[in-house]
Amino acid sequence: MPMTEKETQNPADLDLRKLEVRVEELIHACSYLKDENKSLRVRQDNLVTERAALIEKTELARTRVEAMITRLKSMETPQ
Repeated sequence: MPMTEKETQNPADLDLRKLEVRVEELIHACSYLKDENKSLRVRQDNLVTERAALIEKTELARTRVEAMITRLKSMETPQ
């Protein structure tokens, strides 16, 4: 009965092959995480920009409402 390739390899070769496979898996995982991290940073930057715009709009609205309240109060005052 012929021996399979696996049976003819010594344990050190098998361990080395397992290590190579594991390193390849880690390289792929690292690449995936790097891409995901980049995507998350872009999303965070977009959200920070959007937040700043919303804060600016809120401040503008607050200023306008305060101005309207002031005008309304001045109209209520008997002259």
